[in-house]
Amino acid sequence: MSDPSEDIDAHSGVETTGHSWDGIKELNNPLPRWWLISWYISIVWAIGYMIVMPAIPALPGMGTNTLGVWGQSDRTNVATAVTELKTERQASSITLLDASLEEIESDRELQQFALAMGESLFGDNCATCHGAGGRGAKGYPILADDIWLWDGTLDGIETTLRYGIRHDSNDQTRFSMMPRFGRDGILTSSQVDDLAEYVLNFSDRSHDHAAVTRAAPIWQAQCASCHGEIGTGDRSVGAPNLTDAEWLYGSEPRDIRETIYNARNSHMPAWEGRLDDASIKALAVYVHTLGGGE
Repeated sequence: MSDPSEDIDAHSGVETTGHSWDGIKELNNPLPRWWLISWYISIVWAIGYMIVMPAIPALPGMGTNTLGVWGQSDRTNVATAVTELKTERQASSITLLDASLEEIESDRELQQFALAMGESLFGDNCATCHGAGGRGAKGYPILADDIWLWDGTLDGIETTLRYGIRHDSNDQTRFSMMPRFGRDGILTSSQVDDLAEYVLNFSDRSHDHAAVTRAAPIWQAQCASCHGEIGTGDRSVGAPNLTDAEWLYGSEPRDIRETIYNARNSHMPAWEGRLDDASIKALAVYVHTLGGGE
């Protein structure tokens, strides 16, 4: 005999849960057997896994995760793997330190190691300013071309990386200082304007011929000692070549005038002390390959 309190669906003859939405009643059908079996297996599996493997999160009141009867620890495994990797890299790093550019280029395995290590270091330490792949930005040199302000050899790049540019606390830093011709009153504003036209003349840009004539003696007196008589520059003092189409701070007349008036004299960090010798060498190899270094 059925319980009179039960609500039986007239169409299916199945007991309902008593819930109804918009006239639709919820039937109280049992869960599928396959679902119940899967659920029970999952519970048993979870308990077994918690016993055998580390339990995360920890069981209440135990303070930390349980180690499990197998003593499995991903943290320990990762630490072991990192130690092994460091040992392998240390051997390659020692070889890299003693190798010349020719030896690195002829040793495929060593070259791949240096490039992989250098690329990772560049992304972590240099790409913020020089861009991914060394594409550069205004005020930050492009490293993916063959224009080098100081020295494009592997040793030269390594020196720049190691000691930086205009690094205040390093005596071996690359150093040059362009005067602030306008700001410090060395030249008048009109003379700075004429000198900007003179610089444009070097790269065959549109310029004022009268201004170029007026600026010629100023160039010889103030600029030629570093940039040369015809503006080809001097890498020994970091004076850029003004006859090419490469402009670090912009090629517009206003950009050139700003450089002459206020100077730029930007800085680069010295990586010695921040990176070990092998890392600096690997980074130099990577930068050297970006622009087909000298």
